[in-house]
Amino acid sequence: MKKTEKLNLSVVGTGYVGLTTGLALAYLGHKVHCVDKNAEIIDKLERGIPTIYEPGLEELLKETSDNMHFNSSIKEHIDRVDVLIIAVGTPSKQNGDTDLTYVEKVAQEIGRSLPPDNPLVVVNKSTVPIGTARRVETVIKEELKERGIKGNFSVASNPEFLREGAALNDTFYPDRLVIGAEDMRSINVLRQMYSPILEQNFVPPRLLPRPEDYRLPAFVTTSPTSAELIKYAANAFLATKVSFINEIAGIAEKVGADIKEVARGIGLDKRIGGSFLHAGVGWGGSCFPKDTRSLLHAGQQYGYNMPLLKAAVEVNYRQRKKIIEMLQSTIKVIRGSTVAVLGLAFKPNTDDIRESPAIDVIEELLEMGAKVKVYDPVAMDNYRSNFPYQEIEYASSVEEASREADAVALLTDWEDFLHVSWKDIAPQMKQKVFIDGRNLLREEDMQKYGFTYRGFGC
Repeated sequence: MKKTEKLNLSVVGTGYVGLTTGLALAYLGHKVHCVDKNAEIIDKLERGIPTIYEPGLEELLKETSDNMHFNSSIKEHIDRVDVLIIAVGTPSKQNGDTDLTYVEKVAQEIGRSLPPDNPLVVVNKSTVPIGTARRVETVIKEELKERGIKGNFSVASNPEFLREGAALNDTFYPDRLVIGAEDMRSINVLRQMYSPILEQNFVPPRLLPRPEDYRLPAFVTTSPTSAELIKYAANAFLATKVSFINEIAGIAEKVGADIKEVARGIGLDKRIGGSFLHAGVGWGGSCFPKDTRSLLHAGQQYGYNMPLLKAAVEVNYRQRKKIIEMLQSTIKVIRGSTVAVLGLAFKPNTDDIRESPAIDVIEELLEMGAKVKVYDPVAMDNYRSNFPYQEIEYASSVEEASREADAVALLTDWEDFLHVSWKDIAPQMKQKVFIDGRNLLREEDMQKYGFTYRGFGC
């Protein structure tokens, strides 16, 4: 480890995790090389153009230009790097297992490029199955052996806990930093790398002020295996919490309770907490679906059944079907009806549509013969490029999407939708049916405007 305060870092992968991590570390004063094989992505980033939608990225790209560099290969700088962070994609396989192809390719490149006398801490930041730190170490050693050298490196696990749409905020102001390593040197180097975050002694970015009630994060050291399982356990628990409140919402509808009141009542219990107790159409995105599948697959590999997690997944996908059921019970005949779908991203403040509930809902509506109009503040281009249905009409606003529609189905809780004049939209619709997949709006207000309002658990 160099005896300077700041480190030389390499971050391989420029997705949500890699780019936000690299920019944050560059802002804190480290010299950072972000690596991506895609020349078009590198070109845009070098010109200060974000390649993903995430609040604050464009501004931080400008602020970190002195410390941030973009490359297409680690070979160009690995001889002067203290820490190399692997943050590449880890998609799901058909059987639910995690595909480590990209992670192993990075490990191979490290083994083929690492100088024999350069100490390096390799960090798994991508969400990876249990045992991946050991696998990465093995792959690097095999490549070094081919070259006839031993090398000087260690592998640590440092899982991310970032929320898309708030990834930079979560990077600068985390609840905890988890380091899974077998040696003290790796722990000390990563502690040094994260020192400004651990001590909160940096000047916050202009657009990302430090929360007033923020407390210093915990620095948790574990074995690599425990760190890998911590990531999966955290996401599995949060996914289960969402499915739990959705299941309670179902019984609330049967007995005439209001799920918002129920959620508040149980969320005030400090042992439970109010976060992730929002009933609706369920979770999607790049993490919860993939990570629950991967954890269930790991259980199968070890002959261990996980019925609670299986049920959470089943409840989640049942919520999407419920949107269709609500439409059927209100507009009656879907074939020939016009449905406006508001929200294509799996959550607000991102253009990420991976595993978005809107995908399944729209496909089902088209299959049933509905005319579908869609609107999303930022995710429409992403959706159109991945699902080029000719039948879909893309609107430029909520008003345009809702005009002449029989029903509106709100599937993403964008704040923009709170500020729409639903009073003015109602007269322009045919049947004035509103299906609130996120319980975003007030039933009393929508009924006052003439809507037949249906939410979850109310």
